[in-house]
Amino acid sequence: MTTTEVWEMYADDVKRLIMSKVKDAQITDDLVQEVFIKVHTKLTTVKDERKVKSWLLSVSRNTVLDYYRKSNKEVPLEQEETIISEESYTHSEKDCLPGIIKNLPKKYRNPLLLSDIKGLKQAEIAAQLKLPLATVKSQIQRGRRLIVQGYMECCDYKLNDKGFLTGEVKDKKQCKVCN
Repeated sequence: MTTTEVWEMYADDVKRLIMSKVKDAQITDDLVQEVFIKVHTKLTTVKDERKVKSWLLSVSRNTVLDYYRKSNKEVPLEQEETIISEESYTHSEKDCLPGIIKNLPKKYRNPLLLSDIKGLKQAEIAAQLKLPLATVKSQIQRGRRLIVQGYMECCDYKLNDKGFLTGEVKDKKQCKVCN
């Protein structure tokens, strides 16, 4: 992919993103030019053409942040949050996890969260939930299997020979959990 092709495909997206952050047409044009100078010099470092857009938008966001740093202007908090918001990032498997966990039955979700998120020992969880230790252990294992199943259903992941999930992350629009 060439710089010209990237320009033709994504210049409007870059301009829209930058304009939403700096709210000044002239500064936007300058920053778009800066972004595409970086694109021209670094495009060869992007190995997967499917990731060009997300890389380009990251370069754009960083260029806006650099502009605010160099000009000693403070980025308004709401803009800073928008710059680093979920929508700005490429959709990844991390985006699906909260939805998959939320969809777990409560009897699996609670012990799993206490174990894997809060870091409690299984014996502590059993005491806290007033359940036998064996029950807590099986609920945690079942919850983990349901998370794997959730990724397989949501993102079309597959289990490889070693029992690890493999696959490509879908576009957010195609994701059953994130939409």
